[in-house]
Amino acid sequence: MVKITYIEFGGTEHVVDVPVGSTVMEGARDNGIPGIDADCGGACACSTCHVYVAPDWVDKLPERDPMEEDMLDFAFEPDPVRSRLTCQIKVTEALDGLVVNMPEKQI
Repeated sequence: MVKITYIEFGGTEHVVDVPVGSTVMEGARDNGIPGIDADCGGACACSTCHVYVAPDWVDKLPERDPMEEDMLDFAFEPDPVRSRLTCQIKVTEALDGLVVNMPEKQI
């Protein structure tokens, strides 16, 4: 398990243990974190699990693949550097302490 901090748009923080091998989206869904809708269930077919990765974590994550890049075009106010789809981030021990911020809304 690794600790991931999910921060709602209004500032409420949720620090949860997420199993290695799952995704950051599954960690939010399985812990009832509001703000990550995950309408497609993790298939990278929507943008409703969009987050902004904390600046000090951006370079520690694997690069976005082309499909994630395409889906981020549909996200609410995507940031070219910090935006990620949580369904595409696999949880590893190296992500212990990851911090992600939710956008104002998911579309």
